[in-house]
Amino acid sequence: MEMSFRWYGSDDPVKLEDIRQIPQMKGIVSAIYDIPAGEVWPYDEIVKLRDAVAAHGMHLNVIESVPVHEDIKMGRGRRDALIENYKETIRNLAKAGIGTVCYNFMPVFDWTRIELDAPLPDGSNSLKYDEALVKDIDPLSGELTLPGWDLSYQTDDLKEIIDAYQDISEAQLFDNLIYFLERIIPVAEAEDVLMAIHPDDPPWSIFGLPRIITGADALRKLFKAVPSRHNGITFCTGSYGSTPDNDLFEIIELAKERIHFVHARNVKWTGERSFQETSHSVHDGSLDMVGIVGKLIESGVDVPIRPDHGRMIWGETGRPGYGLYDRALGAAYLNGIIDTVNSKGEIKR
Repeated sequence: MEMSFRWYGSDDPVKLEDIRQIPQMKGIVSAIYDIPAGEVWPYDEIVKLRDAVAAHGMHLNVIESVPVHEDIKMGRGRRDALIENYKETIRNLAKAGIGTVCYNFMPVFDWTRIELDAPLPDGSNSLKYDEALVKDIDPLSGELTLPGWDLSYQTDDLKEIIDAYQDISEAQLFDNLIYFLERIIPVAEAEDVLMAIHPDDPPWSIFGLPRIITGADALRKLFKAVPSRHNGITFCTGSYGSTPDNDLFEIIELAKERIHFVHARNVKWTGERSFQETSHSVHDGSLDMVGIVGKLIESGVDVPIRPDHGRMIWGETGRPGYGLYDRALGAAYLNGIIDTVNSKGEIKR
């Protein structure tokens, strides 16, 4: 697997010259963040991003994400025109040599947490989700904003969108996803771009909004509906693993030919539908990261992998979940697992 790192562009406090110093760091995962959802990504802007990464001795291997416009998710009248724009973006990415796109189909909000700097026993802090506290939050109040959320909506617009989703069932949202995929996957096949849908994070309904990419059953439906290999997934251990109801080894076995990208993150279950993110170490979280990475390799999954959300350690400040130090430690830890599996052929536990 190719070790990779999420980078938020020139405004990211974590710089490419720092990332390249992490051992075996090959790929950069990024996006063009100032283009509104639904618009075509210009080829020259993609090339500019690609070349900025290449200038630091790495390559742009995954785009995370090309956002899917809410009108596509809701099945509104503009969706066909917006899907045409999405197709053109795929073509431009392929022309620039980008072969993998991570995206999600979560209504309105991307990943959701209740605390951005919840303390851990060792003095570090990390992202935390508590179902009881989330239930008391009004998403229109503005009291909770997270990296990755689209904050371009005005309050009235956001209210209209959230209200509209109250009439959209999970079945309808899934149908809208399939409508989208049936139209973009032929382009992805023609351009040889692998589409990798990210699971809902967390994998259950929040704020009364439907969620559909939640576990093995959802993936079986997804793969059956659009059987192309180019219709694949981002295997995010921390998202699927937020609930013990998901067997990550089952998901790997089910999806091994469709896993195009891996997010490696460990979480500690703190209650029913509640968790806190930890270091990547198998000793700190509830997930068997050693076994999971070993299973991926033994299943023939050879794709970009990145250390996902990290703790804030050693006094670092910055974008919550996306500091340099702990993600660098996570990359080193993952590299150790990968090297062990590749040299020994298997992991003895």
